[in-house]
Formats: sequence, C-alpha cells, structure tokens
Amino acid sequence: MSNANTDPVAEPVETPRPHPRGPMAVEVANVVRTFTGKKGAVVTALSDVSLTVAPGEFVSLIGPSGCGKSTLLRLIADLDTPTSGDIAVFGKTARRARIDQEYGIAFQQAGLLPWRTVTANIELPLELHGVGKAKRAARAKELIGLVGLSEFADHYPDQLSGGMQQRVAIARSIAEQPRLLLMDEPFGALDEMTREHMQLELVRITAETGAAVVFVTHSIPEAVFLSDRVVVMSPRPGRIRDIVDVRLGSAAERDEDLRENAGFFAAVTKVREALHGVDAPTVGVDLR
Repeated sequence: MSNANTDPVAEPVETPRPHPRGPMAVEVANVVRTFTGKKGAVVTALSDVSLTVAPGEFVSLIGPSGCGKSTLLRLIADLDTPTSGDIAVFGKTARRARIDQEYGIAFQQAGLLPWRTVTANIELPLELHGVGKAKRAARAKELIGLVGLSEFADHYPDQLSGGMQQRVAIARSIAEQPRLLLMDEPFGALDEMTREHMQLELVRITAETGAAVVFVTHSIPEAVFLSDRVVVMSPRPGRIRDIVDVRLGSAAERDEDLRENAGFFAAVTKVREALHGVDAPTVGVDLR
C-alpha cells in the first residue's frame, strides 16, 4: 500500500472544468419537483436545482436521506417529470433521450430475470429493440468478457453472488452502448470488500466505454474514489449545497493504493465538511 505521507498529494480543487464542444451529457436548469402529500400538503423534493455533466465525466450525488438524489436521477431518466425547470440529455429532452436509448440505468437491486441466463439477461434490451440474434449474442459475449464473467455466461442469477449479479446488471445497462449511465446506489447492498472491488470494476468499465455517469451514493469514500466531481445536496427541500471538484488522476491511476493517498483523504474531508459544515477526521466513513 502507498504511504500517505510520501505519495504526491492530489488536492481537490474547485476550478471550472473546460466546456467541451457539443452538447453536455446532462443539463439540469432550475428544476423544481413537488409532490402532494397527506391531506393535500405540498412537499418540495427539489428546489431550483441546476447542474451540468460533461460527456465522459463521472459525477456523484451525495446527501442525507430524503434530499432528492434519487428523484433527480429519475427526472434525468424520464421516469418522472419536473414540476418546473428543464432537463436535457445530449441536447435532447429527457423523453427523446430515453426513446433514443442515450442512457442505461442500474439500481441497487440488480433486477435480473431469474429464468434467464447471464447471456439472456444482457441480451434483453437488445432483444426488446429488435436487434438480430447473432448481433445480440456477439454483443453479450463482448460484455460478459468486459465484466469478467466469461465462465458464467450460462449461469442463472441464483447461481451468482451479489457482486456478480451487479456486474451482469451493469453489462445489461451498457448493452446498447449508451453515452450516459444513471446509477442509483448500485453497490449499496454489497459487503464492503465486494463493494470496493465493484468500484474498481466500474472505474475500468467507464474508462473503456467513455460513458458519462451520474451516480447516487450515501458513501463519501465511494463518491470520492469514483468521481471527477461530487455534488453535495442539502436536506429537503433538496438543493445543491456545494460541488467538490476531485482531481485524483485518470481512471487508469485509480487503484486500491489511491484509498491510502493523502489527496484522497483531503477530498473525503472536503466532501464531509460540505455535508456537515464542520471539520471531520480524515477516515473513510459511510454515511448510511
């Protein structure tokens, strides 16, 4: 393991990222989402939220339970509609982007169909969109290799560990080669060792595919390890409290040793202070 006292310190900074040519992967402008609660009371889940995600960028959303992280992800995915404000995905409306299969989605539960093999589960979105059998099989084989499950192609979900099931779910989410991945606590149900391994896998997969990612998590170390930027949200009504720009090297440089790097600890502390507004010890702590 690297020594945090001798490694170069990759300090988190908050300088603006350069604006790439072409549309942003995600643009959220002045979004409000309200719900009608019991006895007609209006509950504001999100209040005046604006955010951009560049193509190929990894952005995590973090904040206390009920702050609207998952609501924001659902709005981007066109699984819900904002009360006011605008959302664009690669310059398209969220609805158009969904129809055009611009993004893939992965949730905390893998959601695999138990009667379908690993291969058949990964082929499912391709099958639903009319891709031919030979092309489906070739794409599934490629993705199974990408997530390191070649020996399990003919296994069923109940024959796989939780981490392996999530690998299948991630492979399925990128089957149609989306330019954007929307991920809602995909590793939240895993044990810590498996979770850290899956973080490494996700870094590798996103580096190879070049997809942008919007990732919801409760874990500060997870957000820092994975992300280019960490968006810190306030308690309900959810607003963006701060954005921490994390510069800890390229995906190829993010390995287990990074978790012992002084720059990693500094970024964890910065995110924690943004959440709580107080100094905190520089140790990895999951907020859940």
